[in-house]
Amino acid sequence: MEELDGEPTVTLIPGVNSSKKQMCFDWGPGEMLVCETSFNKKEKSETVPGCPVIYIIRKDVDVYSQILRKLFNESHGIFVGLQRIEEELTGKSRKAQLVRVSKNYRSVIRACMEEMHQVAIAAKDPACSRQFSSQVSILSAMELIWNLCEILFIEVAPAGPLLLHLLDWVRLHVCEVDNLLADVLGSENPRKHESFWKLVTILVLQGRLDEARQMLSKEADSSPTSAGMCRILGDLMRTMPVLSPGTTQTLTELELKWQHWHEECERHLQDGTFASSPHLESLCKIMLGDEAALLEQKELLNNWYHFLVTRLLYSHPTVKPIDLHFYAQSSLDLFLGGESSPEPLDNILMAAFEFDIHQVIKECSIALSNWWFVAHLTDLLDHCKLLQSHNLYFGSNMREFLLLEYASGLFAHHSLWQLGVDYFDYCPELGRVSLELHIERIPLSTEQKALKVLRICEQRQMTEQVRSICKILAMKAVRNNRLGSALSWSIRAKDAAFATLVSDRFLRDYCERGCFSDLDLIDNLGPAMMLSDRLTFLGKYREFHRLYGEKRFVDAASLLLSLMTSQIAPRSFWMTLLTDALPLLEQKQDDDIETTKVEMLRLALARNLARAIIKEGSLEGS
Repeated sequence: MEELDGEPTVTLIPGVNSSKKQMCFDWGPGEMLVCETSFNKKEKSETVPGCPVIYIIRKDVDVYSQILRKLFNESHGIFVGLQRIEEELTGKSRKAQLVRVSKNYRSVIRACMEEMHQVAIAAKDPACSRQFSSQVSILSAMELIWNLCEILFIEVAPAGPLLLHLLDWVRLHVCEVDNLLADVLGSENPRKHESFWKLVTILVLQGRLDEARQMLSKEADSSPTSAGMCRILGDLMRTMPVLSPGTTQTLTELELKWQHWHEECERHLQDGTFASSPHLESLCKIMLGDEAALLEQKELLNNWYHFLVTRLLYSHPTVKPIDLHFYAQSSLDLFLGGESSPEPLDNILMAAFEFDIHQVIKECSIALSNWWFVAHLTDLLDHCKLLQSHNLYFGSNMREFLLLEYASGLFAHHSLWQLGVDYFDYCPELGRVSLELHIERIPLSTEQKALKVLRICEQRQMTEQVRSICKILAMKAVRNNRLGSALSWSIRAKDAAFATLVSDRFLRDYCERGCFSDLDLIDNLGPAMMLSDRLTFLGKYREFHRLYGEKRFVDAASLLLSLMTSQIAPRSFWMTLLTDALPLLEQKQDDDIETTKVEMLRLALARNLARAIIKEGSLEGS
């Protein structure tokens, strides 16, 4: 059976007493509206809400963080780049490229973490400082988890190199030692610094033995009584076998050398070589991987996974990936000692050490406050061909489901929604329909924003959405009496009914004012005027005025006649057409006599047609 999730966390709304009042809510794409109703659960005397406020509960508040927006923007470029190069990746170059992509994601996380740290330091308000510091901790945990997943799932480091990667992982995330090192070395007499032995111990715990030897040489130079012991321990540090990258040394050779070295360390400890110096003796025990000696340094180790890596370094340097979970679990148990329970971060790291990718993603989805991390990590792991077998019950796979959730959160933001479009694009199953649903909800607050949305829809042949957006913009333009813009949008929407409505407004304005507005648009309608009869009439009627203004009276009369006979003119405009015909009916012609006869005949027919139209109108009116 599938494991059931725990109960969701309870969100408390200030001022609302849900035990007395019934609540109502409404879901939105990225938020929920909550308010009290007028219904009282127990007493019927109260008929009005005690808290007449509507609360907006957002599920992705991180999109409103200025610094995290940089995380979203930078990672978007990495994500799109990964999708585009997917087809080109093969063999060893594929693995190297995927590792590079992973490192790029981590560098973006670290950059945001460092910026957030600076903001936390500079914040004057203690509450803001705490909030930023909390966010720094979350980003640090995200980078820690991602780095481990990179080592185990993307690098797929074998025995030997695996430990080297884990040492780098610990050193990167337990970095206080660098500040301590600078502090001690910067003092007048480093050997007498109060943190001297603390520093040497941390360096040994992190496997930084060359730096530890240099510190011991300072102790030997200033203390003749311990010089011999420092030299011996320093030699043990120098001769400790390690697998260097690029060497041809086999694991078997390394294990033999390490066993001889380990026996030598054991012999010095048994012989009491360091008995007169508790500090040096403690260091020798650590190098032997003595669990009791390591646990004495819990304060310096900080956490169980640092303890794990140090323990592996000095006890099992050739640990195989398949055995990691055993050492990880025992290290966690030893370090916590039954005094406390594992935190969510501990559970996530443990799932990674167990190579349970789906549990890692599940735990991260529960623990983290937004979908950015799980969406991008899952996408990368999917490109590593690690998630192909995991389909969900509702028509999608895990990668697509998480990308859809993340993109939906972006659409709740006034500008980040543009990033969400690309995430929907790369979801082959449900991305298209999700984009259509979300893009219809974008508030078209400005024409510039509307044009962006429209361009996105047109690029993807989203015909219905294009029509809907254009119609919305046309209606806004009509309300603001911007008839030219309204007509342009209705033509772009190919909405005949709305084009007719706007054309009527143009004609009505002409009747009231005696002139047309937006002449450039009407003069250049071209084939678009065929969208509706009324728009055709508007275009042709404007052409009639242009011909008349150019003193091309014959052409103007011919066009006016065709407008009268085509029955596309609105009945309310008949009188205007007849009025326009009067100057033409009385117009003298300077052409030759034959042409004059023809034109006289044409004008006579126009006069009779006018009488017929007037008669028809009066009969229908009665």
